Amino acid sequence: MTTALDKVDSLEELAEIASACTACRLSATRTNVVFASGTKDAQVMVVGEGPGQQEDEQGLPFVGRSGRLLIELLSEVGITREDVYIANVVKCRPPQNRDPRQDEIEMCKPFLRRQIELVDPVVVITLGNFSSKLLMQTTTGITRLRGKAYEWWGRYLVPTFHPAAALRGGERVKNDIRADIAIVRSLLEGRIIHDSEEAPNLANSVELIPVASEEQLGLFGTVSS
Repeated sequence: MTTALDKVDSLEELAEIASACTACRLSATRTNVVFASGTKDAQVMVVGEGPGQQEDEQGLPFVGRSGRLLIELLSEVGITREDVYIANVVKCRPPQNRDPRQDEIEMCKPFLRRQIELVDPVVVITLGNFSSKLLMQTTTGITRLRGKAYEWWGRYLVPTFHPAAALRGGERVKNDIRADIAIVRSLLEGRIIHDSEEAPNLANSVELIPVASEEQLGLFGTVSS
């Protein structure tokens, strides 16, 4: 599948292929494939875990309570839903909103890879453990990963809590997400520290953490020179 999808040159064609996908068991219980929403040349791409019930019914990602909170927090720094491209690790709803299984993730990975290549965002925001661990190829949990910006696959990656965690955990978690989204705004505005000696002279800037090795990019291949 990966080779075939690598040759797809538009998001519309990729979505059409996904709509007919029966590669894993999730296809048997879905109402709709939830491919993505948003502008196809977005500077910011958001990657969540998988569709919930409302997303499955409507065929659009993040249309429930979690989605409304996400858009509210993005709007606080001047980013609207129309400014971002939103997708998930898996494109079909796991039954009873259970966690996606590894083989289901494996089947959907080529779609996510090609989405990122075609959108070519400046910043990727990963929401929660599943998308953060997958894209960063790490076992480290989201609590330790968040609060930082990473150099990743020729762009920037900012992991944060899933908005559903804020709905359960209250204002503290919401404020953590708010702080991470502020990092995204700083990256978009070019307020980036490339040398720790610059830090005292750059207010509200972001210090980048490089990936440890190119093996961390294995999900989507190595950075082209």
